[in-house]
Amino acid sequence: MTRPPPSARTSTLRFRTPLVVGLVAVLAAIVVALGHPLLKPSSDSTTTPGQDSSPFLPAPSLSDRPPSHAPHRESRGALDESDGVVPDGVTVLDDEVPAVANLDAELLDALRRAAQNAADDGITFTVNSGWRSAAYQKELLRKAVAQHGSEAEAARWVATATTSPHVSGDAVDIGPDRATDWLSEHGSAYGLCRIYRNEPWHFELRTDAADRGCPRRYADPTQDPRMRQ
Repeated sequence: MTRPPPSARTSTLRFRTPLVVGLVAVLAAIVVALGHPLLKPSSDSTTTPGQDSSPFLPAPSLSDRPPSHAPHRESRGALDESDGVVPDGVTVLDDEVPAVANLDAELLDALRRAAQNAADDGITFTVNSGWRSAAYQKELLRKAVAQHGSEAEAARWVATATTSPHVSGDAVDIGPDRATDWLSEHGSAYGLCRIYRNEPWHFELRTDAADRGCPRRYADPTQDPRMRQ
């Protein structure tokens, strides 16, 4: 087969090139008109205004988080300061607090005299508990039974409302540890004595302690004859 002369081939190429370009243009127009999916953005990559396209979930808003517990509030009729509940920071000088004001007058006087001298050593007597109402004592005993598992074990720490010296105003629980240590060493001079070995914070008045010293301590309240009445 004979090859056409160069001029003939050149003419043929010039004729085919516009035809190919024209076909491509027509095909592209048809594809665009039909909305071919190849030319559409993927739905997975589409974002709406305000939407996070990150693969991580956004942190929940405050409204999505569970509400925090509201502060506990005692119901009407619950125990309060009038029953001997002691606010934080009360000292033996706070007359307006019933737990202090309702203590036996001689006990309170001895505590204040001791507190004045302890202050020279930089020590303050904080009252953790003093006078208590019978209702408060019963509640403390109920909680002690629940905590220790039996009335017998609870009795080592909490007396009944009829036997507790707190209810009669004859006992006070002192803190902090520096204060109880000071009273353990110097308290007898004021008639202030620890009564139970298991309660270093518990003090009562023994008026003859200045001359005779404090009496021997009971292991715990169950050994105290007053608790068996």
